[in-house]
Amino acid sequence: MFVAFVSPLCALSSALFSARVLHHVLLVAVAAPLLAVAWRGRGRPGLALPFSVSTAVLWLWHVPASYDLALSNVAVHWLMQLTLLGSAVWFWRGLFATQDAPVDRLVFVVAGFAQMGMLGAILTFAPAPLYAAHAVAPFLWGLTPLQDQQLGGLIMWVPAGVPYAAAAIVVARRSWSHLSSGPA
Repeated sequence: MFVAFVSPLCALSSALFSARVLHHVLLVAVAAPLLAVAWRGRGRPGLALPFSVSTAVLWLWHVPASYDLALSNVAVHWLMQLTLLGSAVWFWRGLFATQDAPVDRLVFVVAGFAQMGMLGAILTFAPAPLYAAHAVAPFLWGLTPLQDQQLGGLIMWVPAGVPYAAAAIVVARRSWSHLSSGPA
């Protein structure tokens, strides 16, 4: 959370879309699962609703009009941050707390990465820059706005998958341990 909100990355994310994507990846795929592990839930939460909500929140905030509004209004900006983090914590908490079949949990981990990767691919291959908020500043960093957007898309598409792969390993390992320690 410190890296996302207090480090120079936070200020840089106002200028560069790729830095904003890194900021969001830190919130959704690093901080959220760690918070979910720290604040484990009780009961048997389902995964479909938290997955659907977190996916919708991520995609809606990347609609150009929503995104540009968030970067032009402080209250909307914090609403973006809170809804991204909150919905992601809800998803990860459900993933780690549920007693659903390991295959079901693995499907949701893969689906979580796939939807983020799909959004990243769309941003990477868009023929023109999508965000007015980043129309000028990338030039100061030696990038065109389209190159900055493509870099952001690649970050969302490839490195963002590492936490999802780690989660899949944890889910599979826990399931394997549970199966191997059960009755013979």
